[in-house]
Amino acid sequence: MVFRKPPDGGWGWVIVVVSFFTQFLCYGSPLAVGVLYLEWLDAFGEGKGKTAWVGSLANGIGLLASPVCSICVSSFGARPVAIFSGFMVAGGLMMSSFAPNIYFLYVSYGIVVGLGCGLLYTATVTITCQYFDKRRGLALGLISTGSSVGLFIYAALQRELIELYGLDGCLLIVGALSLNILACGSLMRPLESSSSPPPEKMCVDKVPDQYFVYHEKTVEENISILEKGYIDEKCVNNVPDCKQDSILSKNVLSSINVNEKDTYKKKVVEQTNFCKQLAKRKWQLYLTYWKETMVLFKNKVFSALFVAILLFDIGGFPPSLLMEDVARSANISEDDYYMPLISIIGIMTTVGKLILGILADFKWVNTLYLYVTTLLMTGVALFAIPFAKSYLTLAMLSGILGFLTGNWSIFPYVTTKTVGIEKLTHAYGILMFFAGLGNSLGPPIVGWFYDWTQEYDTAFYFSGFCVLLGGLLLLLAALPCWNACTNQSSKLPPNTYSYKVASNA
Repeated sequence: MVFRKPPDGGWGWVIVVVSFFTQFLCYGSPLAVGVLYLEWLDAFGEGKGKTAWVGSLANGIGLLASPVCSICVSSFGARPVAIFSGFMVAGGLMMSSFAPNIYFLYVSYGIVVGLGCGLLYTATVTITCQYFDKRRGLALGLISTGSSVGLFIYAALQRELIELYGLDGCLLIVGALSLNILACGSLMRPLESSSSPPPEKMCVDKVPDQYFVYHEKTVEENISILEKGYIDEKCVNNVPDCKQDSILSKNVLSSINVNEKDTYKKKVVEQTNFCKQLAKRKWQLYLTYWKETMVLFKNKVFSALFVAILLFDIGGFPPSLLMEDVARSANISEDDYYMPLISIIGIMTTVGKLILGILADFKWVNTLYLYVTTLLMTGVALFAIPFAKSYLTLAMLSGILGFLTGNWSIFPYVTTKTVGIEKLTHAYGILMFFAGLGNSLGPPIVGWFYDWTQEYDTAFYFSGFCVLLGGLLLLLAALPCWNACTNQSSKLPPNTYSYKVASNA
């Protein structure tokens, strides 16, 4: 499908606003799950690694299912998917209020809410990229701040609701707020395809052949009924003519029966051929999907990008979930708290997404190198967490990590520049699958490190090493000198060249 030229404005700004509120409503609670994490630890008495699975699944399962989410958005459109996902998020949050154990939360909060968030994220990113081209970085930065603002507000909101109504009441109220996603989704008007003909120019030739078969059969049945009624009437008025007409009617009916048999056989043959063609077409689609996937992985930048996003989420996501427990483990008094650490991460993530999104729109900024820089700085900040023993130092590190986590706003931009807008949905679904895998594994790994060592130092050394390794691999794949060496040995075009070509697509 070829979309018409992005308007870079107009209804596109409405799409930005509703996408912002959609991400605000759906990601507010899952990103601020660190507040709920402490309550679940006390309520169910499970280990930290086991309890961390709830939040990691909520933030990772939607990304793991990104290929499926991409197919759903491509098949049904952003608007229907957003409305359906709103019911999933709200229903999962309300179901979680009745959770009798941690395993119930794995399904209700982790899988149901997480899958709904994944569908909504794919829908908002895809429709925004379709409406914007020149201002795509700014638009993606604006909508991605919705989740960060949600983290900032929901961290304080959920804590206040827990004090007033308890954990169950908090989840019920948050689930009710999520129903507003339905109103946001209804405003996601799709961008029309340039190749789709207007409805009034539909031709009769495009009507399926099955319609004519059924229509022919209906006409024959109506003719037989009319002829039978006409003969019955003549038999009442004129008996001699009735015998002649009855003989004629038998001949007519016999010819009609022959036609019906032929029509039925023709219909069976057509249905059989239709099923064979449908199966063949589906198989071709699957083959085409895997061929396109293999072509994507031949690009060294794309291959390094999926490794980097996997390692980044393994190491970079746990602080947003476990920072409150890190402060409690460091014996920091609650009287020293001026603001929840999760709220600091949320507000600084908002700032980071806006600034990085604006920087991505400048022609002199290489978004790939900008993204690599954020990865390397995140790894250094994670190494510094074990040395933070006061609220002030933890707050500063939380702000730095939050700002750098804002690189999510430029990640779709980097993907688009790498593979082109035509392959965005396909490539982004694959990359989000590995991001979800990292989100799902990161917090439990950090929690298990704590359960084994009874301290977080080793866990965050491991997290910092993962993020630094991913950034260095991506930097190595994007360096011009590495591409020149590869070009001389294999005579393939360098990734830098393919990256620039994709950016001009």
